[in-house]
Amino acid sequence: MTAALRILAYGGPMDSLDEYIKISESTAKVALNKFCENILALYKDQYLRTPTMNDTMHLMEENAARGFLGMIGSLDCMHWEWRGCPSAWKGQFLGHTRSATIILEAVASYDLWIWHVFFGMVGSHNDITVLRHSHIFNDFIRGRTPNVPFIVNGSVYHMSYYLTNGIYPRYTALMQSIPHPHTPVEQVFARTHESVRKDVERAFDVLQAKWGITKGPVRYYKTSELKKIMLTYIILHNMIIDDERHIDIDPWMPLSDEVVSAIDTITTPRFLHNTFTHVWNIYVMTRSMQE
Repeated sequence: MTAALRILAYGGPMDSLDEYIKISESTAKVALNKFCENILALYKDQYLRTPTMNDTMHLMEENAARGFLGMIGSLDCMHWEWRGCPSAWKGQFLGHTRSATIILEAVASYDLWIWHVFFGMVGSHNDITVLRHSHIFNDFIRGRTPNVPFIVNGSVYHMSYYLTNGIYPRYTALMQSIPHPHTPVEQVFARTHESVRKDVERAFDVLQAKWGITKGPVRYYKTSELKKIMLTYIILHNMIIDDERHIDIDPWMPLSDEVVSAIDTITTPRFLHNTFTHVWNIYVMTRSMQE
């Protein structure tokens, strides 16, 4: 346990623990793998779950107070440098940097809880291509998302959305900022959007601050091991938030079948209403063609 937690918390090579706790490199590697496997087996369903009805209501009420009705999180990607990348693979893992990286796609809320994780895409991809391979919209397409309606400018909507930056496509479930705001209303919206969208970037910074293994380049050689490590420290991150922030969400609250009443209307700009009018059928057709 000490070896596994020190490797996750401080990073460094496996043999760095030899002098401190008298444990060999091979034993430390086995301990880390066993620790990650058991964390995933015990807590994955609880701390890497998709938002339930109660979670969605909590997120929408929280974000409605910040000016974004129907928003359930911020979406972005992070590159993790992989020093252990084999030389034969290095070309496909090189992206906008000169080093090999692996991409993490995540959705985070204001309290820095990470609700969606998609990890393993090679570093040569960008946010758009990662989104096309991600499973983030699978529940949307299959109609499995909680139905929590909300009202904007007198119209009722049943599909929640994520805040993103300008590189993402204009899907109904994604909301970008205004790239060149001119009017005072557009400038207020752009500033507010960019401020709220920083939630996921703050979550990435906190992950790198807490877990030293993500700060520098990781030295392990198997992508399967890297995925287990990534999911493990995200689970531990959510556990810490659940314990220290005292979030009023029951992780094991069953999904209710009752119809949830719409959230009270607040005043929103007209162009915010127009953001919801992007055709969802275009996305469904595009996704089906890709599959």
